[in-house]
Amino acid sequence: MKLNDYKLMAPYLLCAVVSVGCQSRSNDVPVAVAPPLASEQENDDDNPDALDERHEGTQHMTNKPTSSDDAPRVTKSDEEWRKTLTPIQYKVTRQKGTERAFTGEYWDNKADGIYHCVCCGEPLFDSTTKYESGTGWPSFYQPYAEENVKTEEDNGWFSTRTEVLCRNCDAHLGHVFPDGPQPTGLRYCMNSASLKFSERDETDKPAKTEKK
Repeated sequence: MKLNDYKLMAPYLLCAVVSVGCQSRSNDVPVAVAPPLASEQENDDDNPDALDERHEGTQHMTNKPTSSDDAPRVTKSDEEWRKTLTPIQYKVTRQKGTERAFTGEYWDNKADGIYHCVCCGEPLFDSTTKYESGTGWPSFYQPYAEENVKTEEDNGWFSTRTEVLCRNCDAHLGHVFPDGPQPTGLRYCMNSASLKFSERDETDKPAKTEKK
């Protein structure tokens, strides 16, 4: 071949060498991926799950309604709850806290009446279903009405328990355990701070016992 022929072929040979070199290196060198645009990144402030994980007391399960029927009918801002509740009431009902055993107002209360939600006034438990559990917390074998409370799985404190909440306002009440007396075999272990007791009047009727 003549010298001029080599000169004409040089650009083609150079492209071939570069192409082969890039192909061999593509198997060894990781490809850098451009980060997502700011508009494509997830905004934690608009993500309820992310906010829940940053909230104080996240060792407990967050109280998200499981369906539209479980959505609370009474809703207030955090600031509003703080204004209407005492510090212990707020810690228990809104932050899923637990009062110390044998310190609550109602653990040894034997008066006849109804226990209401301290946040919204919903009737939750009847004194006729209250019993001495020896735990230091008010204990009942059933709620005033099944539709007034709801339960959710609680995976906090390195165990799995069943949390009890007021269906009307999502207030944390306590937990329910399968070691109660008959006729239900359940123990609703509640915090006094989540309850407000009122003595029975003529309009109050005892809760109807439902066998399990």
